[in-house]
Amino acid sequence: MAESESVDLKTCEKLPEHLSVQAAHIHEIHNVPMKVLIRPFPSVLDEKKVLSLMETIENPKTVELVPPIDILWITGRNGGDYFYSFGGCHRHEAYKRLKREFIPCKVFKSTITDLQSYLGGSTPDLL
Repeated sequence: MAESESVDLKTCEKLPEHLSVQAAHIHEIHNVPMKVLIRPFPSVLDEKKVLSLMETIENPKTVELVPPIDILWITGRNGGDYFYSFGGCHRHEAYKRLKREFIPCKVFKSTITDLQSYLGGSTPDLL
């Protein structure tokens, strides 16, 4: 099995390529406002891929072929919701360039501890 392939550890079966390990068990898709997404890392983009995705998203017959992005939903210690997106940079950029207000997402509840595994010492103090 190639390094990039994902495996469902409960069944030891290869996951379909479009499913991430974090959100493979999540079936519900939400249209999340683009303006609430926090993307802490700059994207490195392949322009051809972004343009291809834009074309696919614009076509009502093919838009469903674009998988949703994964979002970590974290509630601050005094309330407040924070929505972090680490992957899906090409999809995010395609929706952004198309000036879409919403983006399809798989949202999973997460914790500050999980966020620290991504951001380390740069993790903000979420109030």
